[in-house]
Amino acid sequence: MAETADEIFRHLESRFRPGRADRVMSFYFSLDELRWTVTLGPDSCMVEEGKTVEDADCYVKTSEELFVKMYNGHHYPGMADFLTGRIKSNNPYLMKTFVDAFD
Repeated sequence: MAETADEIFRHLESRFRPGRADRVMSFYFSLDELRWTVTLGPDSCMVEEGKTVEDADCYVKTSEELFVKMYNGHHYPGMADFLTGRIKSNNPYLMKTFVDAFD
């Protein structure tokens, strides 16, 4: 189980499953003071620290604590998380593609 968001992102490329994304798409994560960009393609995954794209296909803003809980399977985001602002995203449905792209 991951303890920090940095730990999650630093090991993400090794967990990539090719063929899960049907096109190149970018994801930008703003987790408290942490910023990470992940670019997925049908056969590639690139993880970069910071904001490296102008307009991500999907951005996610939440606390690092909640992100780690979600990653570890201790919290499953629901409508209440989005309605209360605990999680903000321009495309919550694209997050399923992101989750499915990794073991």
